[in-house]
Amino acid sequence: MTNSADKNNRTFSSKIVDGMERAPSRAMLHAVGFTTNDFSKPQIGVASTWSMVTPCNMHINKLADYAAEGINSVDGKAVIFNTITISDGISMGTEGMKYSLVSREVIADSIETVVGCQGFDGVVAIGGCDKNMPGCMIALARLNRPAIFVYGGTIMPGCHNKKKLDVVSVFEAVGQRANDKIDDADLSAIESKAIPGAGSCGGMYTANTMASAIEALGMSLSNSSAQTAISDDKKMDCERAGKAVLSLVNNDIKPRDIMTKQAFENAITVIIALGGSTNAVLHILAMASATDIDITLDDFTRIGKRVPMVADLKPSGRYQMAELIEIGGIQPLMKILLDHGLLHGDCLTVTGKTLAENLANVAPYPKNQDMIRPLDKPIKSESHLVILRGNLASEGAVAKITGKEGLTFTGSAKVFDCEEQALQSVLNGDIIKGDVIVIRYEGPKGGPGMREMLSPTSAVMGKGLGQDVALITDGRFSGGTHGFVVGHITPEAYVGGPLAIVEDGDTITIDAEKNILHIDLNEHEINRRLERWQAPAPRYTRGVLAKYAKLVNSASEGAVTDRFE
Repeated sequence: MTNSADKNNRTFSSKIVDGMERAPSRAMLHAVGFTTNDFSKPQIGVASTWSMVTPCNMHINKLADYAAEGINSVDGKAVIFNTITISDGISMGTEGMKYSLVSREVIADSIETVVGCQGFDGVVAIGGCDKNMPGCMIALARLNRPAIFVYGGTIMPGCHNKKKLDVVSVFEAVGQRANDKIDDADLSAIESKAIPGAGSCGGMYTANTMASAIEALGMSLSNSSAQTAISDDKKMDCERAGKAVLSLVNNDIKPRDIMTKQAFENAITVIIALGGSTNAVLHILAMASATDIDITLDDFTRIGKRVPMVADLKPSGRYQMAELIEIGGIQPLMKILLDHGLLHGDCLTVTGKTLAENLANVAPYPKNQDMIRPLDKPIKSESHLVILRGNLASEGAVAKITGKEGLTFTGSAKVFDCEEQALQSVLNGDIIKGDVIVIRYEGPKGGPGMREMLSPTSAVMGKGLGQDVALITDGRFSGGTHGFVVGHITPEAYVGGPLAIVEDGDTITIDAEKNILHIDLNEHEINRRLERWQAPAPRYTRGVLAKYAKLVNSASEGAVTDRFE
């Protein structure tokens, strides 16, 4: 029987295992490997997103073991548990993709459930694929127990004909094959070579975007976002995280001490500088909601006016994350941003030090590199993440405009009520120069699940129409998407947003200079069409998708499921 006098670092586990009456609990824990001495140690949950359903997460069981070794080496008691993951890349373009954003909520709920039930004093959460990261962070914010996030790491690039490949290369190759730019042998070769092993998708797509954002937020150790999945650096990152979480427990430093308004502003700044994914907008809003911090779409506009996009990274640029790692990762970029007054240096981080202290001795990038541009010679002088409003998006929409596509587009609507119809139309050659592809009923409630439109956008690029066609949707985009695209349109069509009444041939304007998404209809005609519109029947009436559709709020508020005001 344990009677540890010092319960200061055992706030929660002491209630589970201390005292005569907790003997049954201790008996259960003896069976899973606890010794009598372990009952007097802080218990640290290691939330592993390991799964063999995707290369992003196939190695995370080993990373969890490394984190546990770090915890146990500094007199903590590690307890590894699993949560789910799904694969966006595998399910993309199918009905199964509707579960992708839903998985973020399941991950958050499951981590909160296990940690809350088991009485863990701290948490190390390890994520790989896109939704793992915000899912873990939402849970850590809700629980508000000492915690660290560890990124599972990026994949190495594939290669074909001396050209580096990633998963987006395969999606775009499908469009190239449909346009007879490559043959079946080339498509097969690209397919077999693009994904060489473990790790998350290699460009500045959603996984690398969110890993970078979480490091900038202060919730990961320095460089956690910029390490390949299979490397000694990633192993040491996990071991260090295990040791560091005990320091957080002993000093009672909790996520909400770190995840402040200023810290979220740091995360947004880094996302913009890196040219990150539109999904980051949705996930930052959701993570802030979990901490009760007031972050809105307007914060992205405000910060975006003063922060340039400087990283020449895929999907719109030339380089992959593995190449950025070779020149120093994101730490030198953060040092540049800090030195120019664009980051809040006094924000606390999981190291127990401030961001400025963490960056004090960071070496600059090599002089001959062209991956990260100088702030005064950026790729785009303002943010590529443009928040649009107008008579098609009164509550906001998110565009990804790097400037390479141009800054304005006016075209004729081609309307589709689901992603599959739009993809087939692109592949069949029905989409022509000047079209605005409209994909609706793909929002959080309408999909349900807000699928990513990577298949149709990649087909557009593969068809060579990236400069000539725009695409707008109440769904989302993969971090791998590029081109003239607008997503997260709110209110979504399913709840009667104006997107629901767009017809073929309507003129639509996207203006990233004036931040407008506009349909060329007067208010009277919009209202007339809305009066005739009828909401479609729910696509699901039972199960997790039906439950999600019932609970989820607007994409402009993060598409979260636990706000009921």
